[in-house]
Amino acid sequence: MSENAPAVSDLPLWRLSWRRLLRRPLQTILLVVGVMLGVAMMISIDLANGSAQRAFQLSTDAVAGRATHRIVPSRPNGLDESIYTQLRNELGFFPAAPVVEGYVLAQDLGAQPMRVVGVDLFAEPPFRSYFGGERNPDAIASFMTEPGTIILSEDLAQRYNVELGQTITLENAGQPVDAPVVGLLQPGDNVTRRALESLIFSDIASAQELFGMQGRLSHVDLIIEDEKDLAQIEALLPPGVTVETAASRQNAIQQMTAAFSLNLSALSLLALVVGMFLIYNTITFSVVQRRPTFGILRSLGVTGGQLMRLIVGEAFLYSLIGALLGVGLGIFLGRGAVRLITQTINDFYFVVNVQDLTIPPLTIAKGIVVGVAAAVLSALPPAVEAARTTPRTTMQRSTLESRVKTILPWLWLAWLALTALGILFLSVRNNLSLTFAGLFTVLIGAALVTPPLTSVLMRLITPLSHGLFGILGRMAPRDIERSLSRTSVAIAALMTAVSVIVGVSIMIGSFRQTVVQWLDQTLQADVYISPPTITANRVFGTLPPETVEEIRAWPGVDTVVTSTGTDIFVPQFAREVRLIAVDGDVSRGNRPYAWIRDEGADPWSQLSAGEGIVISEALVLKEDLPVPPPPITLDT
Repeated sequence: MSENAPAVSDLPLWRLSWRRLLRRPLQTILLVVGVMLGVAMMISIDLANGSAQRAFQLSTDAVAGRATHRIVPSRPNGLDESIYTQLRNELGFFPAAPVVEGYVLAQDLGAQPMRVVGVDLFAEPPFRSYFGGERNPDAIASFMTEPGTIILSEDLAQRYNVELGQTITLENAGQPVDAPVVGLLQPGDNVTRRALESLIFSDIASAQELFGMQGRLSHVDLIIEDEKDLAQIEALLPPGVTVETAASRQNAIQQMTAAFSLNLSALSLLALVVGMFLIYNTITFSVVQRRPTFGILRSLGVTGGQLMRLIVGEAFLYSLIGALLGVGLGIFLGRGAVRLITQTINDFYFVVNVQDLTIPPLTIAKGIVVGVAAAVLSALPPAVEAARTTPRTTMQRSTLESRVKTILPWLWLAWLALTALGILFLSVRNNLSLTFAGLFTVLIGAALVTPPLTSVLMRLITPLSHGLFGILGRMAPRDIERSLSRTSVAIAALMTAVSVIVGVSIMIGSFRQTVVQWLDQTLQADVYISPPTITANRVFGTLPPETVEEIRAWPGVDTVVTSTGTDIFVPQFAREVRLIAVDGDVSRGNRPYAWIRDEGADPWSQLSAGEGIVISEALVLKEDLPVPPPPITLDT
């Protein structure tokens, strides 16, 4: 039939596609599974990471309320409450609200870390309206007059079967404290409900007693609309006390976890890249298998555009099914991953209590769009190739392979260009986003060089394989080289997967070795004593002084060294750092540290004499400091 004959309808083509699906279901299943796994990995990590971040943001916003600024101390033991008294009496400033907060372990609330917020109800209304939902005057009276009483959200109490009037146990640094529940808050909307799920409210005096902060505050919330008021307040504050905006704390938290979130996102995208190779190989193999059929269809009047719509349409439908299945699998995996991510955040960044998995529609839509787009983009090259060929050449497999061979020199050039670009990205220091972009660029370049490199390698190993396996050893490399359109994609997908496995294994091994070295450097004592804590490696409480003295006098104890850690804000770095104060070196100078100093001397004697501080190499690299670094101002 002439090529100018009227085109046939698309419906018979879709019937042929359905019949092929019934005859070869495994290929379609492979495509669907590839999309499903890629989308599931991306969605599960995004949901888990987003849920942890969202839970902390909601609880932080719930505590901050409508505050625009807050007065914060630079020292870990809090703010003298006389500052709040001066603020109200001398300046007559209002609104201002004192807050005492800390974290406890609530065994009766699922053994979860909970944030206790001590408030002054008389100063609360301009900032937080949660207590307007408590209609019982007796509850408010008990909350303000009876020591140790607390108020929970009604949803939190129902979740753990806690009734009004019940006494629950809160553990602070291992010390159990009985807390009667005198009120239940009824949130007015879903956002407030989720925000209050990890909060326990107490009277400010009870919170001070619970955390051993008598006479001290965690911070003072302010609503400042006039810059003159801000200047007057700053002039009133003593050294070591500053005013910061409410948004600056959120920015600091986001900076702390930015690299962690980017790492997780990069891993999820890497899974999607591997899935794209799988999708492309499956679609290409399907097109190659049907080339004779496509040639016959073209001879019967099917246009190239119809074939292209068929191939892309198949990829779209199958990928849509895979993406929807990936959403369900991603939500299931996300519920398990959120516990691991939450534990990591609790151990290294800040305390967060995630009660529910947040499932934002945007994340689901992003997963579906990215999964379907990846499949459609993977289907475009074979679809365009099938649409542009003539009916006669479509039935000839050699035309496809000859075209692949014509582009081999261009693939060498593309590999060189992408590799050079990737190395340029990787050469930029202290930019994790560019580092990941460089890694992905090098990875894509390696995938593009796979076809020409495979062709070269097959020619090189043919004499060896022929000598070892005879005629079969000669046929195998030639068959691989003659089918580069399919074999090179499969090799590239395997190369990507293996490189990821090797790279992650080396990374994990390096981390493990670094941890071993750190333990050898750090664990120099025979016994370590600390108060019980709610996370794996962050101590929130302090040992009573009498306990320390009793340990010093214990028979058989030769040396006792104390250590206290806290997070402080360093203005020169515009970020928080971990400050650890010690009163000696328990190893007596035997730690295997590699000191980076101009004179190479052991600084412990100067440190013990109070002549300076020691900072980590990681901080030097992070802030791009010279060696030796300049003096740093610490508000302690």
